[in-house]
Amino acid sequence: MPLKNPAEQSQATQASQMPLAEARWQAVACRDPQVDGQFVYAVKTTGIYCRPSCPSRSAKRQNVAFFDTADLAVAAGYRACKRCKPDMQSQQQDRNALVLQACQAIENSTSALSLEQLAQQAQLSRYHFHRIFKNVTGLTPKAYQQAVQAKRIAASLQSAPSITDAIYGAGFNSSGRFYDSAHALLGMQPKRFREGGKGKYIRYEIEPCALGWVIVAATRQGVCAIEFGDVAQTLSEQIHERFHQASFEEADAEFKRWVAQVIRYLDQPQGILSLPLDIRGTVFQRRVWQAMQTIPAGQTASYSEVAERIGQPKAFRAVAHACACNAIAVAIPCHRVIRSNGNLSEYRWGSERKAELLRRQRKK
Repeated sequence: MPLKNPAEQSQATQASQMPLAEARWQAVACRDPQVDGQFVYAVKTTGIYCRPSCPSRSAKRQNVAFFDTADLAVAAGYRACKRCKPDMQSQQQDRNALVLQACQAIENSTSALSLEQLAQQAQLSRYHFHRIFKNVTGLTPKAYQQAVQAKRIAASLQSAPSITDAIYGAGFNSSGRFYDSAHALLGMQPKRFREGGKGKYIRYEIEPCALGWVIVAATRQGVCAIEFGDVAQTLSEQIHERFHQASFEEADAEFKRWVAQVIRYLDQPQGILSLPLDIRGTVFQRRVWQAMQTIPAGQTASYSEVAERIGQPKAFRAVAHACACNAIAVAIPCHRVIRSNGNLSEYRWGSERKAELLRRQRKK
């Protein structure tokens, strides 16, 4: 079955949350201001709770407890730190509120908003707003608007009587402008997306793993998706949305072996994850994905290096886009592609997951 019964779901949820405390501890250890407001930590030996970025002397891990909110820490008998003042709004929370306001403006607007318009609304300079927005969301304002457009056109293509109606219904002023960006928005041609897996039979399983939740989906030809998420139900909804015209069937023994193979690989991602794949993409994307499969576990390659491997050294930006379009994680190891300066760059399922995959693959 795609989802487990309530008892199994509860056990799986606990398992998926096991890395959460460790991730929070890492944030506290490096005093990460980006997670201020997401949780607080309390020190059992002092009876004080702090925000993650508190500059106070580091506590021992065994003396630290985590709480989702300050109120929960207070209810447990802890008092607020006078240095970092976790019971008050932080600068990061103020920034988060500004970015949330900008995101809502983008989502509510029927046309694209310029960087100037968004910065003025936040009462910040264009440069400062752009930097804060990317720090909070992991995306530039332009990339966020493209994601909103992608969601709109995807919904419109499913309900509108024609592709033309869908284009204008999603807020595009012309069909030419839409087709210029169609593949970047949908990851495929509009006609193929509109078909939504028509005539396909899909099996899928959602399991807790070292990176949260993972969904493995397959057609009768092979695995068509391996994706990560924080909420199992969301992954289920996304696969049904993506293949909205497909027929979903029960997982058979062979497919369950594929899922188990993926889970084992995520625990110890060494060597090659060998699975039958049902890969769908442009000719260029398939060449990029094949090149990524030749990068050994524990090693990385830059976008430029991958571009050179496929014989198109100037196409490094297109290579980055092909990585972003990949929906079959680890089997097509786009996490092994990084920037030329050694920085990880963005990852479809979050840079933290990318870093963890690389860490596990380098571990002997």
